[in-house]
Amino acid sequence: MTDKVFNKTISKQFEFDEEVASVFDDMLDRSVPFYKEMQRLSIVFANNFLENGSRVYDLGCSTATTLIELSKNCNKDLKLIGIDNSKAMLERANNKSKAFGVDIKFICNDIFDVDLKDAKVIFSNYTLQFIRPLQREKLVKKIYDGLTEGGVFIFSEKLVSQNSILNKQLIDEYYSFKKAQGYSEFEISQKREALENVLIPYTEDENNKMIKDAGFSHCEMIFKWVNFATFIAIK
Repeated sequence: MTDKVFNKTISKQFEFDEEVASVFDDMLDRSVPFYKEMQRLSIVFANNFLENGSRVYDLGCSTATTLIELSKNCNKDLKLIGIDNSKAMLERANNKSKAFGVDIKFICNDIFDVDLKDAKVIFSNYTLQFIRPLQREKLVKKIYDGLTEGGVFIFSEKLVSQNSILNKQLIDEYYSFKKAQGYSEFEISQKREALENVLIPYTEDENNKMIKDAGFSHCEMIFKWVNFATFIAIK
């Protein structure tokens, strides 16, 4: 379905409810620049660390596209686990995984209440930015503890620049991208308002510091477009 969630005046803050879930795949394709390329690169790098029997988590898995694509592009027997606190998202994820014949265990719960263990790879695509800053560092430490030695955390995040002039230019370019995808000025402004104080981005340095403070030995940016980036962190 086509994303028309914000073509009307908003009445609440952004949430991953039934309305958003019903158009989420279209929303990703049109709202996140080069999302499919980011996803492809994440899977390519993840494959370098995976073995038969490896456990893979996707935190905030939404409709499970990443885990499904990983399964389609990996010749190893993997234990795939998708975690999301949106029942509406997981209903679609379950239907989609069955349609593609991919065996995924889905957990509908808060990430903090799920035991992460013996993971070789943990994905988090544009999920950390929705976690309150005071809790975000705790979650990254939980992710670190849930990985096996040599395991990797692959995550994508929207970034904010430390330079106010550049930050405005980054935002303007992103809005130009959204307009090119067919979103109106009204839809863009409505979504921006709905996301205020819900999506809280970090700078690149803040993300790197958070990763290093959690104990990871190395963190590398593997993709960036304006203010969207993908990182890989090695335990």
